[in-house]
Amino acid sequence: MIRVDGLVHRYGDTVAVDDVDLAIDDGECVIVAGANGSGKTTLVRHFNGLLDPDEGSVSVNDRSVTDHLVAARTAVAMVFQHPEDQLVAATVGADVAFGPENLGLDRDEIDRRVRESLAAVNLDGREDERVDSLSGGEVERLAIAGALAMRPDHLVLDEPFTGLDEPARRSVLARLRDLRAEGTSLVVVTHDLRDVAELADRVVVLADGDVALDAAPDEAADRLPDLDVRPPC
Repeated sequence: MIRVDGLVHRYGDTVAVDDVDLAIDDGECVIVAGANGSGKTTLVRHFNGLLDPDEGSVSVNDRSVTDHLVAARTAVAMVFQHPEDQLVAATVGADVAFGPENLGLDRDEIDRRVRESLAAVNLDGREDERVDSLSGGEVERLAIAGALAMRPDHLVLDEPFTGLDEPARRSVLARLRDLRAEGTSLVVVTHDLRDVAELADRVVVLADGDVALDAAPDEAADRLPDLDVRPPC
């Protein structure tokens, strides 16, 4: 479980997240939605300690993120809104292998995870290609593959479908369905529910740094336009 209690985060005098309480159960798929500047990305970056709370606390699997940072970053994998920021190697295969290598896995397991994760995002067979030769959409898919290779308990994706063509979108959605069936918690940050509403158990909408709505997708649909969120078709 990811649990947030009384979370406050400020950037100078600006309150980006304002006294948020939230719990995401194991195996649950939660959409975190809201207009630009509503606090979505700031909130989820506390889940694995990329940001520290100014007030309140965050725990993952019943352990404080602040006190158990390595455990949190092992349990929670994140795909950033700007995925080029998280690429660390020169080639596609080496980038996906980086996380599993740091878990101390044996070479056969690392290679298996690289193959499976690249196949999940339609990049299979491209292990030796240079990262700097990829298109924007391919970079997005590579970042998702790197997160998948970690086999996390909880996967956070910040606007994961930006820049993806239709085959890649379908491939990523299929892999997310599989992960959910396997018990991985999914947190998808978006302002557009059309791609992921079918997967979601809940929609949490932020407005001005606070939770304005927390409901099942069908219950939330009528209120979404008033909160500057595009509802599912």
